[in-house]
Amino acid sequence: MDSKPTRPHRRPPPLPSKTSGVWPVALLVVLCFAALPLFLALSRARPTLSDVSQMGVTVTVRDEDPAGTPPESSPANRDRLLGGLLSPDIGESACLSRYKSSLHRKPSPHSPSPYLVSRLRKYEALHRKCGPGTLFYKKSLMQLTSAYSMGLVECTYLVWTPCGGSHLGDRMLSMASAFLYALLTHRVFVVHVTDDMAGLFCEPFPAASWELPAGFLVHNLTQLGRGSEHSYANLLGAKKIKTDDPAGVRSESLPSYAYVHLEHDYQQPDQLFFCDDDQTVLAKVNWLILRSNLYFTPGLFLVPQFEDELRWMFPARDTVFHHIGRYLFHPSNKVWELITRYHTSYMAKFEENIGIQITTFAGSKVSSEEYFKQIVACTSQEKILPEIDPNATSSANEAALATTASKAVLVSSAQPSEYAEKLKAMYYEHATVTGEPVSVLQPAGAGKQAPNQKALVEMFLQSYCDVSVVSGRSTVGYVGHGLAGVKPWLLLTPTNRTASANPPCIQTTSMEPCFHAPPSYDCRAKKDGDLGAVLRHVRHCEDVGDGLKLYD
Repeated sequence: MDSKPTRPHRRPPPLPSKTSGVWPVALLVVLCFAALPLFLALSRARPTLSDVSQMGVTVTVRDEDPAGTPPESSPANRDRLLGGLLSPDIGESACLSRYKSSLHRKPSPHSPSPYLVSRLRKYEALHRKCGPGTLFYKKSLMQLTSAYSMGLVECTYLVWTPCGGSHLGDRMLSMASAFLYALLTHRVFVVHVTDDMAGLFCEPFPAASWELPAGFLVHNLTQLGRGSEHSYANLLGAKKIKTDDPAGVRSESLPSYAYVHLEHDYQQPDQLFFCDDDQTVLAKVNWLILRSNLYFTPGLFLVPQFEDELRWMFPARDTVFHHIGRYLFHPSNKVWELITRYHTSYMAKFEENIGIQITTFAGSKVSSEEYFKQIVACTSQEKILPEIDPNATSSANEAALATTASKAVLVSSAQPSEYAEKLKAMYYEHATVTGEPVSVLQPAGAGKQAPNQKALVEMFLQSYCDVSVVSGRSTVGYVGHGLAGVKPWLLLTPTNRTASANPPCIQTTSMEPCFHAPPSYDCRAKKDGDLGAVLRHVRHCEDVGDGLKLYD
């Protein structure tokens, strides 16, 4: 006999709860708070806390540890990534200076644009994909065995190689320009690190090297010059590259690589590098090898096809090197130890550090005594340093020096006895008219350090100074105040080269370095012309009359 199916047991409906009318209200409150950040993000102007309170919302600010929270201006709360300029994907131990160098400077008032930050992250992804050691890099090397470039390639490259005998300041400026060019043209930036540059810098790109590996198929990179067979000028002259119809040129008709010569001795065919049509053609060459001892960034602003990209990356035109330099150059841990040891021992205790960087050039007929007088005239007339009291006795000065000085002067020069020692003796023997003691510092170690290592240490120490006084034309000075983000006082070269300049110095209106040897050919007008009059933000330099410089 079949049994009847068992009916499922039903529970009685729940009794009405006293809180059943509360949860919809609670849900509504949660949704309102969830939507509040979206409302704030979409609003034209970010509301203040008072604006939020007027909306009827109570805002509570919690202080987890009032006693242990450092103020916003303390080093602990500094933006170590420089407003997003740096990627956090490189470990601190691998490069201590990357995250600690900015702590020795006052926070920069110049923030990188969001577009620049975005482009740098995209470049880093490209470098991880195509940089040295990757499969794409190895495949791209094989293109150099062919006489011609290839179309539709995944990766194209820019190899920077240094000029023999050039100063590290020249090299850093040209490297910054070359990297910006790689950024504009979507090329992978590779650096030929010669023996005299080995161990100076950290790798700037996460998870990939920028160093050109040994065994590169183009030999004797340091021997390339203006007359090299593969120089762009010679390729144009031999009709191996034609620019009559730039858009119609196919990669397969172009050489596998071209050498771009942008040294101070380059001539008009080389200078066509800064023309729009030539850039359209060069973009189809798989490998470019570039050699330069110039800060040629202002020339890139003259290329029409780069204008929009540069404007988006650098809304303030006079911050190009400030941002690119801080992104690219990080002293290695070995060099950083020397820098931070000196800064901590000598510079950190002063309220204000003033940097004086002195470079003398061959051919100058101004004596060191006259130049020293010019430096003193500049610093006293512009109230950078206090004047001395010639009637003060040395004992009074010694008593003043016994107190803690608030101001220090860091003097960098290849002739320390001519300038640093004289300035130190001047402030030791005479008290200042204000009674304020001045301490004169001079980086030591010239005999213990290789020349490029010493130069890098001094440039970074100069970049930690609040005020900068530099010799005109000095690329070492350009790097120091460019990294610092300050507008320097330039010691001008006298016009007759036999007496001190008058005025002794001027403060620049732009912190950008000067392009010492710009092209003379105006690509837009198709004739020689004054390129300092083409664009409002590209004008002549204060210290080099024919040079070009970026102004905001």
